[in-house]
Parts: sequence; C-alpha cells; structure tokens
Amino acid sequence: MMKEVKPDAVIVCPSWEWHCRVTCDVMKMGAHAFVEVPMAVSIKELWEIVDTSEQTRKHCMMMENVNYGREELMYLNMVRQGVIGDLLYGEAAYIHELRGQMKQVERGTGSWRTYHYAKRNGNVYPTHGLGPVAQYMNLARKDDCFGRLVSFSSPALGRAAYARKNFPADHKWNKLDFACGDMNTSIIKTTMGRTVLVEWDETSPRPYSRLNLIQGTLGTLAGFPTRVAGEKLGNGNYHEWIEGNEKLAPIFEKYEHPLWKRVGPLALKMGGHGGMDFVMLFRIIECLRNGEPMDQNVYEGAFWSSVSELSEYSVAQGGMPQVFPDFTRGDWKTTAPLGIVQ
Repeated sequence: MMKEVKPDAVIVCPSWEWHCRVTCDVMKMGAHAFVEVPMAVSIKELWEIVDTSEQTRKHCMMMENVNYGREELMYLNMVRQGVIGDLLYGEAAYIHELRGQMKQVERGTGSWRTYHYAKRNGNVYPTHGLGPVAQYMNLARKDDCFGRLVSFSSPALGRAAYARKNFPADHKWNKLDFACGDMNTSIIKTTMGRTVLVEWDETSPRPYSRLNLIQGTLGTLAGFPTRVAGEKLGNGNYHEWIEGNEKLAPIFEKYEHPLWKRVGPLALKMGGHGGMDFVMLFRIIECLRNGEPMDQNVYEGAFWSSVSELSEYSVAQGGMPQVFPDFTRGDWKTTAPLGIVQ
C-alpha cells in the first residue's frame, strides 16, 4: 500500500504489540501516522516512535478520541477561561467491564488482549481518562510536565473466576496465570507539584466511568455524571453539585467549546462514541490541510502511554516512585498550551 498508493496519512490499528513497528514504518515510508491507543506498550518503543517522528518530520498522533468528547471540550474551554482558578488535582480512569471479550478466542480483541492480563500487572490502558486531564493541566506543554508515579494493584481474581465459569477446565484461558490486578490505582506527581489519580479496571462488574475530574482553587468539574461546582458557577452550597440537564443547560450555553458548536451537530449525526470519533477525524484532516500542528503531539501520546510500563515497574517494586522520561528533551518548557480551536 505504501509503495503503490503513497498515502498522505495512515491510521494504525493492529493489536498493541504491532503499534510501534507499523507506526515507524509508515513514517519512514513518507506518511503521517495516526495510531490507536495506547501508542506503544513499552518506553523503549515510545522512544523509537518519538525519534522516528523527529527524524522523518512526520506527524505522529495517538488518536485519543476522548479529548474530543463534548464534556471534555467544554471543560477544557472552562479551564482556559479560568473558571475554576489555578489547577490543583485531577482524576482520570478507565473503568470498563470487558470480561466478555474473553469469548473472542481466535479472532477479535479478546484473542490477543487477554494475554496482557496474564503477562503484565499495572495499568495497561491509561490514556482515555488521562488524556483530557493532562491537557486541562497543560502537562508537557510549558506550564507543567509529568514528574513521577506510584502505583498499586489489587489482587487478580476476576479473570480467572470468569474463565472457570465460562470455559472448559482444559481451555487455554484456564491455563493462564492472570497476574494483572483487577483494579490498578496510580498517582502522578507533576513537576509543579500537582497530583493526578489514575484508575484502571476492565474486570470488575462496575458501571463505566472515566472520572474526568479537574479541581482548582475556585471550583471543580467532574464527569459520570456531568456535574460542576465553583465560585464563578453560582454555587452557594458546596454540599451539592450543579447537575442534571435543566441546571447544566446554562453552563453548556455559556461555555460550550467553539469546536463542538461548529462540528457537534454533524458529529452526533455521524456517530462514533457520541460523536467524539468524528470530531477527532475531522480535526486530523483539518490540521493536515491547513498545515497546522496536531491537537495532540507525539510527545503527549508518549507520556500518556508510558504510564503503563511505569505502573508495572512501581507495582513490582511495592509502590516505589518511578520517574517519567522526558520525551521532549526539555522542549515542553517552550511548547505552547493547546489553544481553544475556533
């Protein structure tokens, strides 16, 4: 395809262990690379992707679609306008019960993803929750950067129990030693001293959540369900949130992100996780056509994805802190924050 069609850009979406090789090959052969999450499974591979992007001068963006959700875009707009003051703390998660994927034995996500629960113990899928919170905080963009991480995992019980219940005793899933704790809890300390709680659980029978909380000196914005509180938002009683469609309507009216105002109605029609997939693809093409930087640069994708291996190291060492590599080589200090796209 690369030799015959010579595409301008390629979406890379094989299983995780192939992300690095395919992404780097695409860039070396002359195309921009847009890779599914996570960008890669090891810090060594993340460095290879960063180096290749710099050497080839090709865009490489990890396609974190959640950054383009309506709530996430509005919160980014509110944070940029100073609605909740100076940022202090965030909460990011991927809580998504996915045991049913184990029934995809020969093909499909479960056929390869199930092995990750056996081989690893940490947060194997951190970016859906972390991406938006990191951009609220301008992490790896002038204001602040990732500093260090500590991580702990719960016992690994749910996958083995599901396998025993749903597969014959001699099935290959019942021969695996599931090492990955059902719940992983990590805490990131930034260079500035702010903290981010990052949770991951794809096993427990618990309703879906990405938490999506950002807290500042003047207020707090949170997700699942969407709710806000703050001095500039009309709260007089901080024992209660502003939540529910009726009470939130004026907030959306005032702070709706300009990009969602422009593209949101079409995105809802086209679909894809509530429209976020469409907005992301729209912006990728718009940026390429206009010669603009991507909304998410290669370094952000590397930082967000590196939580996986760092959490595994920390869990294995009883929660010892792990220092983030600086994929920008210090350039985060002069990289402009992501602006509010009009």
